[in-house]
Amino acid sequence: MRYADWAGAERRLLAVLRGCGRRTPVATAARALSFGGEHGALWLAAGLTGAAVDRRRRTGWLRGTALIAGAHLASTGVKRVVRRPRPGAAEYEPLVRTAGRHSFPSSHATSAAAAVVAFGALHPAGRRLAAPVAAAMCASRLVVGVHYPTDVAAGALLGAATAALGRRWLGAAREGAAHDGVGGERRRTS
Repeated sequence: MRYADWAGAERRLLAVLRGCGRRTPVATAARALSFGGEHGALWLAAGLTGAAVDRRRRTGWLRGTALIAGAHLASTGVKRVVRRPRPGAAEYEPLVRTAGRHSFPSSHATSAAAAVVAFGALHPAGRRLAAPVAAAMCASRLVVGVHYPTDVAAGALLGAATAALGRRWLGAAREGAAHDGVGGERRRTS
């Protein structure tokens, strides 16, 4: 497939998904997801909440939250290098404001995918709860008209890869919590 064909297909897909935002309930949900995902806020808050509530896995939740933040930072770094402009407002009037002008990769998708991998490694329910919200958040970036499909796909790949690289670190925290008691701290023997 030639680049021009690919770019045309991507623009057509974006137009279809952006068109879904003409329906008020869809637009409202997409705006809420976009707002919640700004700077990874929803995922960082979820990780910190997990650390506060799940004392046994506290270290793991904090490490998972750090991986999500790291993935988000990696995404913003790639954006500064690639500098792909967002879809044109004349073509796809965005439904939300954005923190920056650059589109590739989607930082929302990056932090969402990192959360699925990190939270899933910590607790089986983490994956079941995070995955559908992450998928909806990724789709919301297309519905609100601020990313191309390849931005979202690249962001999801970057986030999943970043968190997957930290699985051993998460695993060490999880194993420590299982063997050492509350919070993963070593018990002292007298």
